[in-house]
Amino acid sequence: MKSFISADVALQAAVKAATQYAAIATDKDPDDGAHVVPGELRRFLGRLRLLHGVPFSYLVPDAALLPVESIRFFYIDRAWTDALVQGALSVGTISSADRTQLEAVYPHIRAEVDEAERTIRKPRSEDRLQGGSGTITGFLMRSRVVSGWPTLHVRAYTTDTLADAELTDVAESHPSRMKVLRMERLAPAVLLVLFDGVPAVVHIEEPRQGIQFGARLDPDDPPDARRARVKVRDCNSGDSVPPLDDFTGANSVDVPFRPGAPGVIDIAALRQRLAAKAPNSGGSLEANEYALQMLRFPYRQVFGDPKNDEGQKFYALDRFKATVKLDAWKATLATRLGKA
Repeated sequence: MKSFISADVALQAAVKAATQYAAIATDKDPDDGAHVVPGELRRFLGRLRLLHGVPFSYLVPDAALLPVESIRFFYIDRAWTDALVQGALSVGTISSADRTQLEAVYPHIRAEVDEAERTIRKPRSEDRLQGGSGTITGFLMRSRVVSGWPTLHVRAYTTDTLADAELTDVAESHPSRMKVLRMERLAPAVLLVLFDGVPAVVHIEEPRQGIQFGARLDPDDPPDARRARVKVRDCNSGDSVPPLDDFTGANSVDVPFRPGAPGVIDIAALRQRLAAKAPNSGGSLEANEYALQMLRFPYRQVFGDPKNDEGQKFYALDRFKATVKLDAWKATLATRLGKA
């Protein structure tokens, strides 16, 4: 009598073998330790979970859903990304035995891919985050800000305890901050950011790497006739002329442009206007005083603050503080030049 193995017995043997195989760590990654799934495959699936390689048309099927100068916050459906991972894994299955083995090992794969999600993006000089990810949220922003400042800063917090205009150096590993799982420009003016959790408040701010000169638009002007304005500062102290949150004829000047060249500032005419308005200018502005008037510090946009106790939408992150009065500085400089 010939012995034979039925299909049912073969499948049961395959499931048992796959289960026993999954219980033994077969890949020892120097960064991640021992895992069932090889490191390269684990990180590929982790990036896939974070929507790397997913066509943008699958995320935003119509441009009207993300109009110009807009931001859209969202949750990621775990069932959708799990199906995405399963679809990628199914490419390697041919027979019923292959699919049965994959189904037996999949709980281990999912747990390790959950952990890999948090290690795809690792900020410098910070510890690796352990454990699997929870709910993933994020936003898509389409704005000239994205193209104008490629190195925007984005921070998310679990609780709204930080003052909207306060500077902080709290790391992503701090309990009050949320880890940014992905932050990438998908197009020159489109930014995608994913968070590990549901934030209570999100800060988006201009980079702090340097200083810049600039003017502001008066929000009270009609959209088709908005004027560029510069608020004046005291030449001795650097303090802005009040009121700080409004444009008036006493605390600001209109920015003049060259005839026949819209957008090109008439530097000489603007200098005269600032000199006439700025306190302690003496009717004229030196180069350093001119720079003081035009100096603009980074701004921050705050989302998710329902109380908005400060009553503002944008926040200047710094304010110029003069340590030496201008007349004293001029006297010191004159003395040094005289000795030279």
